[in-house]
Amino acid sequence: MRAPIGFRISSRRKNLGISQAALARTVGISPSYLNLIENNKRDVGGALLIRIAQQLSISLDELEGKAEQKLLHELEESFADPLLESVSFRPDERRELVAQYPASATALARLYRAYGDVQSQAEAYADRLRSDPLLSQLLHQILSGVTAIRSSAEILQDVEELDDTERARFVATIGRESLTLTEVARTLIGQFESTSQERRSVSPAREIDDLLLDANNYFELLETAADNLRSELAEYGPFGPAAMVTALDAGFGVQTLVGARPREFPPDYPGQYRYDPASRTVWFAGTTTLATRQFQLARLYGELAGSDAIATSLSAAVLSTPLARRLATRAMGSYLAGAIVFPYARFLADADAHAYDIDQLRQLYSASFEQVAHRLVTLRKPGQEGVPFGFLRSDPAGRLTKHFPLPGLLLPKSGHACPLWAVYMAFRQPDVLQRQVVRFSDGSRYLFLARTVQRRTASFREAAVPVSIMLACDALHADRTIYGAGLDLTNSAADVPVGPSCRLCTRHDCPDRQEEAPPPSGRNRETRGPLVPQEFGLGGSS
Repeated sequence: MRAPIGFRISSRRKNLGISQAALARTVGISPSYLNLIENNKRDVGGALLIRIAQQLSISLDELEGKAEQKLLHELEESFADPLLESVSFRPDERRELVAQYPASATALARLYRAYGDVQSQAEAYADRLRSDPLLSQLLHQILSGVTAIRSSAEILQDVEELDDTERARFVATIGRESLTLTEVARTLIGQFESTSQERRSVSPAREIDDLLLDANNYFELLETAADNLRSELAEYGPFGPAAMVTALDAGFGVQTLVGARPREFPPDYPGQYRYDPASRTVWFAGTTTLATRQFQLARLYGELAGSDAIATSLSAAVLSTPLARRLATRAMGSYLAGAIVFPYARFLADADAHAYDIDQLRQLYSASFEQVAHRLVTLRKPGQEGVPFGFLRSDPAGRLTKHFPLPGLLLPKSGHACPLWAVYMAFRQPDVLQRQVVRFSDGSRYLFLARTVQRRTASFREAAVPVSIMLACDALHADRTIYGAGLDLTNSAADVPVGPSCRLCTRHDCPDRQEEAPPPSGRNRETRGPLVPQEFGLGGSS
C-alpha cells in the first residue's frame, strides 16, 4: 500500500503557511510538479524528499509515515484472514481507520496478534494430543482410574448386602485410585504447562520485530560501543581474526580452536562454532569461512567487552519471557558485531563510492553476502542514511525466516511471499545474483536483489541447505545502486506484476496464484473453482 507522502507534504506546508510556489522554488522543482506530488500522483524520494523535509522542518520518518505503514501492514494481514472474507470492507477503509482512529487500529492489530498466538497454542495442543505417546498414555490412565472409581462407587451405592470387609475393600480401592488419578492429572497438567511455555516462542519473534522496527534498526549506543571496541582491537594489529584472537586471549583468557571438535564439546551440537564459558574456549570447524570466523569472533568480543551497551539497549524493550530476552540479546550481539566489522561512517562512504555493489563490499571487508546485506539495512542514522533497504530471507521450502520491512512494502512476517519474487527465483540459479523491478497493484515499484548462500559442510553425510537473501529498495533509489545500471526505470512496462503473497494479493488474474484470495465483497468466487458451476449437477434433471 503506497504511503500518502504527498498528502503529508501538502498538510505540513499549509500548516506552516508556505505557498506551493515558494516551496517548489526552494527545493528546485516546478509548482506544477509539486502539485502532482502533493496529490500523490508522483512518487518522491531520495535527495528531493530530503530537501522537502528540511524545508518543512519535519523528519523523514514522520513524512514517510513509517509507524503508520507498520500498522497498515498489520491490518492488511488481519483483514485478509479467511475468517473475515465475507465482511464488506471499502478499498481505503484500513487507511482511513489508521489516519482517523489510530488507537482503534492499534487495538485491532494487537487483538489479531493475540488471536494468532492463541491459535498457534491451540494447534500445538492438538498436535501434542495426537502425536505424543506420553499424553495418550496419561489420558488412558485417567480414563481407567475414573472407570475404576465409578465402578467401586456404584457397587457401594447399589449393593446393600456387602459386609464390612468387602465395603472396606471398595473404599480402599476408591482411595487408592483417587491418589493415582491425582498424580496422573498433575503430570498431565505439567505436560500442558511445558507445551504452553514452549509455544510462547510465537510472541518473542514479534517482540524482537517490534524492538527493531521501533528503533528503525539503528542503535546509536551500539554504534558508539563498536567504534570504541574497534579502537581497542587496533592495539593488537590490523583488524581481522588474528587481532581478535589475541585480544580475546589477553583481555578475557579465551582460547580459540579451529579444526576438529574438542572432546568436551557436546557431539550432537549442530553448529559450526561454539563458545564454552566453562573452559573459556571458542571453537570453529575447519570448514568455516574467514568471513564466519571474523564475524563470530567480533560478536564474542562484543558480547564480552560491550555487555553493558547491549544491556542498556535492551533496558526499555518489551520482552515478556526469558526466551524473548535471550533472542533479543543474541540479536543485539549480532548488531554489535556488524558495527565492529563494518564501521558506520567508513562503510557508508564505501557503499556510496561503489554504488552499493555487494560483491565489492564483500571483498573490502572480507565478509559474506548475508553479512553485507544485514549491514546495509542498518544504515539508518538520522541525517546520514544510506539507501533504505528491506531485507528478506527464505529457506528452500519457501518459508520466510527473517525480515525487515520498508515503508509501503508489505513483507510477510511468516509463511510464504509472492512466488514471483526474486527471493525464490534465486534458487533456480544458485550463487547468481538476481535483480528484478516489480510493480504492486497500487502502482508502487521496487528493485529486488536476491542470491542464494550456504554454509560449507564438514562431511559427506551433511546436507548443505541453501537459503536465499533478498534486499529491496524503492525504485526511486535504484539509480543510486549499480544494480540500476541498464534498466529503464522510467518505463514500467517491463516491471514484473507481483503482490505481497497470494492470500493478500489483489491480482485476481495472476496465472501463478497458489492460494485463493478473498473474493470481492458481495460476489462469488470466480477463480480456482470447478469447471462446471456448483448450481448445476451432472446428470441431474433440468
